[in-house]
Amino acid sequence: MNDPKTDPDDISQEDVPPSASDSQGKTDLAAFSDLASSEDGEEDTDLPHPKGSSGGLRSSEILQLITSSLEDDKAFDIITIDLVGKSSISDYMVIATGSSNRQVGAMAEHLQEKLKAAGVSPVQIEGMPQCDWVLVDCIDAIVHLFRPEVRAFYNLEKMWGLQGPAGPAKGPDLSEGE
Repeated sequence: MNDPKTDPDDISQEDVPPSASDSQGKTDLAAFSDLASSEDGEEDTDLPHPKGSSGGLRSSEILQLITSSLEDDKAFDIITIDLVGKSSISDYMVIATGSSNRQVGAMAEHLQEKLKAAGVSPVQIEGMPQCDWVLVDCIDAIVHLFRPEVRAFYNLEKMWGLQGPAGPAKGPDLSEGE
């Protein structure tokens, strides 16, 4: 996803190491090859995305922030899909379920607030009016939040070769203690 051969117009000047510019201020993309390699010579796919600000967080840290936020909001059936090397759209996809439209909308709003507070931008949200299926896109990760019936119907996990929730998820059992 984080390809060092990125279009030069997508790179801000603060992303350019001093050694990457010639005397005329032109950017040499070859200078970024060292940024995309780790010390052991393997490609580092956990770099901040060049088209957005990750607030200095790595993709894995953004993923941790997302899963923590969803757990705090009582999402269930949370699945994380590592897309590195499989797709150029993002590094991670997270799929989670909320028990109602109101919960799905609240999870999306809380997640957006936490990502923005961490300096991640842009954070785009789609599907808020209905809250049956809300997509939160923060470039390094894409989060799909569903109501149970909608998640079972679309079954995104199957597209990635994973087993989704069996049938329409009913959510956590809240009858404990009764």
